[in-house]
Amino acid sequence: MIKKKLMKDKLHLGVNTKLSNFNHGIYNKVGSNCILTDVQLGDYSYIEPGCDIMYTNIGKFTSIASNVRINPSNHPWWRPTLHHFSYRPGEYGFDNDVNALDDEIFEWRKQESVTIGHDVWIGHGAIIMPGVTVGNGAIIGSGSIVTKDIKAWSIYVGNPAKFLRSRFDDKLSEQFEKLKWWDWPEKKLRENHEMFRKDAKSFLDDFIE
Repeated sequence: MIKKKLMKDKLHLGVNTKLSNFNHGIYNKVGSNCILTDVQLGDYSYIEPGCDIMYTNIGKFTSIASNVRINPSNHPWWRPTLHHFSYRPGEYGFDNDVNALDDEIFEWRKQESVTIGHDVWIGHGAIIMPGVTVGNGAIIGSGSIVTKDIKAWSIYVGNPAKFLRSRFDDKLSEQFEKLKWWDWPEKKLRENHEMFRKDAKSFLDDFIE
């Protein structure tokens, strides 16, 4: 049996992972061979190996499976060419500074950021396109390609990803949004962690007045 280590403030980081402008909370893990650029990772959320994520805000308790791509770079389709040399001229010898960049394009990409809610599960190999918002408690099936916003507490699958079904009825979904258990302090989570083994309705009955 592999001996587990307690996670808290220290980020558990896999090998060959590259981080740029990356911020995280507590109890976070990022697997090997990931590329994360301008990413905020909420408390308790984890990212499995082989993921490429850019300009994304990820909520708490979110589970991202391996080989997921979030916010793949758009190319400037309105220009005469789609190629890198128009906005990375230095790399191709078109500027004396090898690091020269066209800031306009990178600012445009930042404006198309992705928001992932709390307690979301993103399946293996899924792709989430620029500008998408994924609601709390949503599930995105393996291999799905998400081009539009994902409704909270719902399951989406396919290419392009389409609504499959809701996880809970409207009442339970509204109660989860009201309870916001993901914002509980660590002490309260620790004291009530066994309650999360119940079914959703029984859990909510214990905490919603």
